[in-house]
Amino acid sequence: MNDQMRNSFTSVAPPIVASPAKRIQALTGDPDFMTSLARGLAVVQAFQERKRHLTIAQISHRTEIPRAAVRRCLHTLIKLGYATTDGRTYSLLPKVLTLGHAYLSSTPLAVSAQPYLDRMSEQLHEACNMATLEGDDILYIARSATTQRLISVDLSVGGRLPAYCTSMGRILLAALDDTSLGEYLEHAELVAKTSRTIHTPDALLECLQQVRQQGWCIVDQELEQGLRSIAVPVYDASGQVVAALNVSTHAGRVSRTELEQRFLPGLLSASRDLSAQLFA
Repeated sequence: MNDQMRNSFTSVAPPIVASPAKRIQALTGDPDFMTSLARGLAVVQAFQERKRHLTIAQISHRTEIPRAAVRRCLHTLIKLGYATTDGRTYSLLPKVLTLGHAYLSSTPLAVSAQPYLDRMSEQLHEACNMATLEGDDILYIARSATTQRLISVDLSVGGRLPAYCTSMGRILLAALDDTSLGEYLEHAELVAKTSRTIHTPDALLECLQQVRQQGWCIVDQELEQGLRSIAVPVYDASGQVVAALNVSTHAGRVSRTELEQRFLPGLLSASRDLSAQLFA
């Protein structure tokens, strides 16, 4: 990576706050801001792969939104066909996918990235992905998978993983300005997923500073034993990081040295070509 690209390793990502309720509260001074819409979106986002059925109390705890407001949001979602209930717990319905499809079908980033991911996956015979930063997580917006499953979580477009222990997440965290990164390190829940996981703020900050310097990142079995990945940033026309690309592989099949020597050049080339196509 050249000096110009390295020096511009910054992002326009908004400051990260502790909870949806606090984010909403911070914006309530805006007369055009719709608190009810924001709460409804937060309720939808409270559902996860491992928590597909939630009670009102659980959603309130996750979002810090009052239970009465959560109940009204769920009632509205049910009336509109986005959610259902068995009388005690609530879950989302497939209609919610139309919200994500609207983004994926209209954003040039995900659409333009797909041919690059497919090409790399075919050449390397490994899974290739693109993600953006969403709160404390990375959000998969494009993916070219292989037939071999590398991770216990079945990831697909729209899937999320913690940013701190993933290669794309560290690329995106390293691109935050110092203020936003400091806020993240203050509140992020850093848990040791494996014996290798960096899970203290000081150690993570040191790692992210190294990522800033070198312009790429390898995460070696920190998210899950046996999973090794390498990631690079994608830049917009002003040199700001808008997404990350990565290749994921099994540690027993591909060494760290091979990731650097064989995989990294292709990733950097794909990043440059994609950035040039999108933001020239």
